[in-house]
Amino acid sequence: MKEDNLSAVEDFFIVGFSDLPKLQVPLFAVFSLIYVMALVGNLLIMTTIYSNSHLHTPMYSFLMNLSFIDISCTTIIFPPMLAQFVLNGAHMSLTECLVQTYFFMVMISTEFLLLAVMAYDRYVAICNPLRYMTIMSKALCMRLAAGIWLFGFMTPLPHTVLISQLNFCDSHTVNHFFCEIPSLMKISCSSTYKIETLSYIFMAVELMTSFLLIIISYINIVSSILKIKSKGGRSKAFSTCVSHLTVVILFYGSVFSTHVRPASSYSTEKNKILSLSYIVITPMFNPVIYSLKNTEFKKALRKTKNRV
Repeated sequence: MKEDNLSAVEDFFIVGFSDLPKLQVPLFAVFSLIYVMALVGNLLIMTTIYSNSHLHTPMYSFLMNLSFIDISCTTIIFPPMLAQFVLNGAHMSLTECLVQTYFFMVMISTEFLLLAVMAYDRYVAICNPLRYMTIMSKALCMRLAAGIWLFGFMTPLPHTVLISQLNFCDSHTVNHFFCEIPSLMKISCSSTYKIETLSYIFMAVELMTSFLLIIISYINIVSSILKIKSKGGRSKAFSTCVSHLTVVILFYGSVFSTHVRPASSYSTEKNKILSLSYIVITPMFNPVIYSLKNTEFKKALRKTKNRV
């Protein structure tokens, strides 16, 4: 297509779920409730950890980071999405769209790495319990957290720059509830080869590397647990990592099913539903998973409630 046939798009119309007019009010109510639950649940985790000094350990410091990511991720997506129900779809400028895309990718990228670090933390705790506090020192935990966030903020920059250079011709309707990269590529009349290639590299390097580290950690964890002679000892050891393992399965399962596939097989309606699994379900259930499966945290939570 010739350059003079291209028309610059200054804003996008985010369709959201406006194609379901009869469900606008129920969906608004449901997603509002989910957003509040995610915020309250994750804020409660952060408050409980902060106010109980015996929880100031590596595992819980990483959990605080995870809760912060969940709060940030839902806040990036939910307020604009809820506005779509009120306005029957909503407009976002190109800059707003790029900002939303960038910070959403920052949170997803950071969570990949954080879950891998949390798996390593559980590996050290179970396989080297006597040296745990020596290996997972405060200085190392701070460096790991800083490295995770630095890498998380750097990774989406190339994607964001390439998206900003796309031409969208006369199409400005994003058939999704937020500015997701596949949805933007779908309405672009420019070549998306560079972005697709970069996305596959990202998946191979960050997603697969972090996932591989988790697998290696849990192979060693399971091997160590099986060597424990008493059934009670095995159960206690496994209970310390079951919450993390559950979150990993939820998060990686939804991300793999949504993004690890060629753009040619992209289905907008299917992608909306799949995206909800890690944007909505994971942040909402993370507090529940850690509250129900972690005895130490449940005791600290009761203490925090009693103080209030």
